[in-house]
Amino acid sequence: MQGNKILDTKVLDPYAQALLALAQSSNLVEAFGDDARLISETVNSSEELQTFLESPFSGDEAKKNVLKQLFGGKIQPFMENFLMLLVDRRRIMFLAGICQQYQVLMRKLKGIVLAEVRSVVELTDAQKDQIKQRVQAVTNANEVEIESEIDPSLIGGVVIKAGSQVIDASLKGQLRQISLRLAGLG
Repeated sequence: MQGNKILDTKVLDPYAQALLALAQSSNLVEAFGDDARLISETVNSSEELQTFLESPFSGDEAKKNVLKQLFGGKIQPFMENFLMLLVDRRRIMFLAGICQQYQVLMRKLKGIVLAEVRSVVELTDAQKDQIKQRVQAVTNANEVEIESEIDPSLIGGVVIKAGSQVIDASLKGQLRQISLRLAGLG
């Protein structure tokens, strides 16, 4: 598994960096970021699409046609050309990863921190704003983006991960802490 991670990084980084350089030179960093998010979400949400793009039995022209149908007119022309290049270079199977890596590089460039928030229920806008403010204060970020996930196993509260920092304000985490303290007394 670790070998795959290294291989993926060797493939993903150069393409993501080239895409960022193109975005910077065209003054389209944020537009490419929006495109990358759309592409990544679309590919990751469809196992059928992933299988199709990864299959060596799916022809290059068929892959290009599907990508044009899915994203034509919805993404920047440069980004559409980039997708065609990935098909030509037989790197289309890394599309979602390249888009995710682009977002990582873009956030770093703009001083944006990604806060991954797990909660039992969907957060309100006010709660998201409060989390953004706290994460921004802790990390000194220019801006904070929130990715939220519903996790009923938390029982209540939230778990926030921003970079290498984790804030566990969940009921499950508090119960675990109490259990550890009680175990230490015995």
